[in-house]
Amino acid sequence: MAKAKIDVFDLLEKIRCEKPVVHHLTNWVTIYDCAQVVKVMGGSPVMAHAKEEVAQMARIASSLVLNIGTLTVDFVEAMKIAAHAANEKGIPVILDVCGAGATRLRDEKCFELLDETHIHIIKGNASEIARINGEEVSTKGVDATEIDKDLFKIAQELAIKRKATVVVTGKEDIVTDGEISYLIKNGDPMLTHIVGSGCMAASVVGAFAAVERDLVYASCAGLICFEIAAECAAAKSKGPGTFKENIFDCLAALDEETIKKNEKLERL
Repeated sequence: MAKAKIDVFDLLEKIRCEKPVVHHLTNWVTIYDCAQVVKVMGGSPVMAHAKEEVAQMARIASSLVLNIGTLTVDFVEAMKIAAHAANEKGIPVILDVCGAGATRLRDEKCFELLDETHIHIIKGNASEIARINGEEVSTKGVDATEIDKDLFKIAQELAIKRKATVVVTGKEDIVTDGEISYLIKNGDPMLTHIVGSGCMAASVVGAFAAVERDLVYASCAGLICFEIAAECAAAKSKGPGTFKENIFDCLAALDEETIKKNEKLERL
């Protein structure tokens, strides 16, 4: 059961103190950004992809983040090995269904991961999550496509069906386990102008899930921190290049006062 109040800064401080290992099998396009965003929060990112070592690495981690952004068949097999090891250890597995709905291969491999392993957090944009719930939608590459459906209902249905926490990112984010649901209204439009914002969000959620087993609580806290940092970065940036650099600085400097002043969280 989700906690009555989400104390975002306490969880951020827990990451800074515990320095959890967050194991990634992630998108080659954004792998540096995913590692950096975990590092600046105080976590310890590991980006081990080889089938020969992923199980061993997962066993020393506190969470596992999977991202199919640059998938191959062999890469997904490595993800399954890592996820099975994580399931045996009892650590949370986060799946970013990046590009689901764009090609048949992406859809098939997402469903294989969901059917053959236990995924604790499913993260994606509106069209990706709708597709994973079985809706007939398409995704434009890895960018979100507008859908004319009840996104909150879709997220709830998927959470119940898969016994997972579902995170839908967008102008407003939805986090639900099918029973407890939140809406997050932080963030800045500049996030849509850089490559890697969605992948970094998944890594941030993975870092918070590494120190908090209430995954609705962890997911909300992670998104709030990342998106408040984006707001702070946008306020002092000249464009997408400086914005991306400033996100890291703002996330590293994030304090309790800034979070409490800017947090926009609504219980649904």
